[in-house]
Amino acid sequence: MSYQVFARKYRPKTFDDVLGQDHVVRTLQNAIAQKRLAHAYLFVGPRGTGKTTTARILAKALNCTNGPKADFDPDEDVCVEIAEGRSLDVLEIDGASNNSVDDVRNIRESVRFAPARGQFKIYYIDEVHMLSTAAFNALLKTLEEPPEHVKFIFATTEAHKVLPTILSRCQRFDLRPIPTEIIAKHLLHIAQNEGVNLHESAAWAIGKGADGGMRDAQSMLDQLVAFCGETITEANVLDVFGFTSRETVAAVLGGLLTRDTPTTLATVQREAEAGRELSQLLGELISGLRALLVAKLDSSAGGDGIPAETWAALRAAAENYPPERLLSVIDVFAETEARMKWASNKRLHLEIGLIKAIQSLGEVRLSDVIKVLAGASEHLTAPVTYAPVAAIPAPDPAPAPVAAAPAAVPVPVAEAVPTPAAEPEPPVAEFKPEPESSPEPVAAVTPPPSNPAPSAGGGLFSSIDAMIESAPDAPDEPVVEAAVEPPWKPESATPAEPPAPKADPMEEFYKDPLIQTALEMFEATLKR
Repeated sequence: MSYQVFARKYRPKTFDDVLGQDHVVRTLQNAIAQKRLAHAYLFVGPRGTGKTTTARILAKALNCTNGPKADFDPDEDVCVEIAEGRSLDVLEIDGASNNSVDDVRNIRESVRFAPARGQFKIYYIDEVHMLSTAAFNALLKTLEEPPEHVKFIFATTEAHKVLPTILSRCQRFDLRPIPTEIIAKHLLHIAQNEGVNLHESAAWAIGKGADGGMRDAQSMLDQLVAFCGETITEANVLDVFGFTSRETVAAVLGGLLTRDTPTTLATVQREAEAGRELSQLLGELISGLRALLVAKLDSSAGGDGIPAETWAALRAAAENYPPERLLSVIDVFAETEARMKWASNKRLHLEIGLIKAIQSLGEVRLSDVIKVLAGASEHLTAPVTYAPVAAIPAPDPAPAPVAAAPAAVPVPVAEAVPTPAAEPEPPVAEFKPEPESSPEPVAAVTPPPSNPAPSAGGGLFSSIDAMIESAPDAPDEPVVEAAVEPPWKPESATPAEPPAPKADPMEEFYKDPLIQTALEMFEATLKR
């Protein structure tokens, strides 16, 4: 028998052999056991995740002896025919080369015939998204109401290109990328069966490079066996495929977190001269930052394949930065990755992205200033108050001497009580009596209240009122009739002092102890 590559030799034969797709396997096994079989299935997923393999296993389970059953024997002749593509009841069609209306018309004509040996006639169309719109529309009626003995299985890597009318008639299964741990473990199993000494670090490097595809990992292992022979190390994997080692990724991350720009750029230069794939290095950096971010939020998270000692050092360096700083670095690298995708000089864009990331880690942000101010306010000795007003002591119950009042606070002339001799006579020519038709005489001028409300200027007028109340009684004033009260004040009387202006709220804001502390801390000045 001719040589078979690992991808074909170790292809899963039963549901138990399928790795990394437990959600799909369990659903199909339960559907077969409960006899809840749909007439159309759609398998969606990246390359090498097991779409065709799962479709063949499902076909074996449906057409096996005494089936349908999930625990079939893969070595019986019916299952072997399906695995080798020789079964007359399981037709595998390539959607890329059979995508016309005529090809769909042939399918519609053949579904009327009963299966030759098994219970169902199964049509498996790979890359179904390559069918034309006319071919999809020609298949709609048959797909919606097929004969009882017909099952359709579709597979595609681009489900968004399939018409919604087709999607609504199928049960959809999304096959996920296979985790690196599962791929590495399976590669070690294959190497043991083949008598190859595969190092664990090399298996991990292959799994990382396969990016979730088991077929890609098996093909890489096949190529490494041809290159290295019986012993495969991590260095061999890095040399053959141009991958970046975990130690190099950790070194770049360490230089990034310590803001050591020369060392970081020197590492990138060394990798570029060695022919490494810089896009893959950037992807590894993003994965490492993601692992550090998750570790800051969940202390039990792992290091994404980075050695334990190196991972501990990286976590210690990342403790100096809050999670939002790591998020900003990931955003910078995401923009760099988008530019590197179409750029011819990938090294230039990677170096620019690293410099921007280091600068973003060292810049001062508004959130940092707020935290500093909040910390400074906690250490203030005096409580923060706004618009302080000095307390005025209560006056003594004993009357104070009148002579002491001017020495304390100057009393405005308008507030003093005038004597009859000092009041001048008003000119007769300008006196205008009230008209006689007035039913009631004009009321006397009401004096101001004894305790007026203090103005916004402070305690000046409150002190004056307190001293006036404590002064001795003045001699009785002669009663002046309202009819002869002039409507104007004598010219010799000094006008009352206007109220003090209100305090500027911005001045009070500038005098705030928290603002003053911030100005002293940052050695800043205010521009008014």
